[in-house]
Amino acid sequence: MATRSKKKTEKQYYNIPGLFGIRVIVFQNESKLELRHMLGLPRDKFSRLVNVSVRAIAKVESNKEKVEKLQRNYVEVKRLCKALSEVVAPDCLGDWFYTPNEAFQSRKPVEVIEHGEIDKLWDMVYRLNSGMHN
Repeated sequence: MATRSKKKTEKQYYNIPGLFGIRVIVFQNESKLELRHMLGLPRDKFSRLVNVSVRAIAKVESNKEKVEKLQRNYVEVKRLCKALSEVVAPDCLGDWFYTPNEAFQSRKPVEVIEHGEIDKLWDMVYRLNSGMHN
């Protein structure tokens, strides 16, 4: 009788030379930025979140090449996700960024970021963690 061996699906991580705190994950033969993988977002939605082009993300993911514009916004969104994961289920964060929120006049959190108002998200995290209301 033949036996089947279960092949483990391993994740491999690669640092991007010159970009601190940014890694590419290779999982099931697909390369993605680690944060994009964690949020479960397609490139077009993730590009809005970190304010770089879809092409720039593709370049980093496929060639593991440095795109300097990605550095600051990626790390900021990564920190924000870590803080948000204390008040929002981590597996829901990708959807959360694209859901209208009354705290932001029914704008989506990604729109708040796109308008350069990420501080409003940080303020919300602070208020939620401290138990403050409005």
